[in-house]
Amino acid sequence: MRMVSNWVMAAGAAASLLASLVASLGAAQAQQTIRVGWTIPAEESKYWMMRRPAEFPDIGKTYNIEWTQFQGTAPMTQALAAGALDCATQAPLSLANGVVGGNLKAYIVAQHVFEKPGGFSVYWAVKDDSPIKTIADLKGKTVGISVIGGGTQGPFNMLLKQNGVDPAKDIKLVEVGFAVSEDALRQGRVDAVNMNQPFAAHAEAKGGIRKLFSLNQAMPNIVHILEACRADFVDKNPELARAYVRDITTGMKKALANREETLKVVSEVLKAPIPVLDTYLLKDNDFGRDPGAAPNFPAIQKMLDIYAETGMLPKMDVAQFKHPTIVAPLQ
Repeated sequence: MRMVSNWVMAAGAAASLLASLVASLGAAQAQQTIRVGWTIPAEESKYWMMRRPAEFPDIGKTYNIEWTQFQGTAPMTQALAAGALDCATQAPLSLANGVVGGNLKAYIVAQHVFEKPGGFSVYWAVKDDSPIKTIADLKGKTVGISVIGGGTQGPFNMLLKQNGVDPAKDIKLVEVGFAVSEDALRQGRVDAVNMNQPFAAHAEAKGGIRKLFSLNQAMPNIVHILEACRADFVDKNPELARAYVRDITTGMKKALANREETLKVVSEVLKAPIPVLDTYLLKDNDFGRDPGAAPNFPAIQKMLDIYAETGMLPKMDVAQFKHPTIVAPLQ
């Protein structure tokens, strides 16, 4: 009887251990991790997810996010193509280059910001006392750009070519991140440099610089940054991807509905003072944002057409980036 009793006890312990392992495995599966790339600026929905995760019931419960910061969209394209990221911020040109050069297959699942009429447009600045008065004057000069091959280079190249400047031969193009663009210009390391918010607002308040040209001169209503996920990741993990896109949608709604808290969130991420952010963030002189983070596929198609017409890309159909159901807004 004691042997039977011991066997029953052992069997019970084994069953308990097995149940515990199954429960742990189920919890591990329930809390899958998404590897997400991000950059600055203008990703308020993701900043909310990063800095206020308690506002998103699924984060940390049904799934986790492994955040990795990048200098710009082009390096994230490479990471997506290499399978090192599941989702990331992308520019239309970067994403398209990933398809052409890296055999990347991806879905556009959300959109962060676009240039709206009358709002902010990324621009190139020079010092007030610079002899550079026109785009044509850039010949022979050193020009900074946030990321070579990134989203802003398409319209930048177009504007230079339209004004008789070959971007590959007539200038020295160097990478200068948005965060250090003002210092690079004032210290003379570059003759002209791209400016984005909030760094543009800070530089303008200090004075001593002037706008040379802005991207909306080449391409109005630019979709600057969107959210893309690898197609194989989405296809294999549709519910996980759907939960992530739901939170992107929620994050955008929270960012637009509570500007005061958004100023705090963005300040924490960008390390920029709230008074500087307050001069533009979510105001008329800022980028545009769709309330549901919905991608503007027709506008993205128009951008792809322009890139094709100028020889920067082969002709491409935006339909290849559309998932039938997993796209913002998702509730």
